[in-house]
Amino acid sequence: MLTLARSSTCADTRTVLGDSAGRVAPYSGRVSVAPSELEQVEAETVPAPDVPWVTIVWNDPVNLMSYVTYVFETYFGYPRSKAEKLMKDVHHRGRAVVSNGSREEMERDTEAMHEFGLWATFQKDE
Repeated sequence: MLTLARSSTCADTRTVLGDSAGRVAPYSGRVSVAPSELEQVEAETVPAPDVPWVTIVWNDPVNLMSYVTYVFETYFGYPRSKAEKLMKDVHHRGRAVVSNGSREEMERDTEAMHEFGLWATFQKDE
């Protein structure tokens, strides 16, 4: 193990390298330049961007159309006209895509719809 030590001679102070046995070799102040090998960085596999995911709200026999509209307005912040259009899609077509984004966002939106008592799922956008 090498240790760093200070050695004084007259008015001159210089740094020396020593080993664990206490043997000290003077440090000349020169640095040898050894050829270094260049590391080749392998091309990393870049993950494909997360394809858009969607949250789907499904028609159910329990919730009133006015309540579904209210949920879309309050949770998603949609204007009344868009919330009503989505509600009508749910009622007449049986389902509506209410949001899109990353998987994590759609998981959060789906869970929120469940907390409001709506039937909802999320899936990759087609």
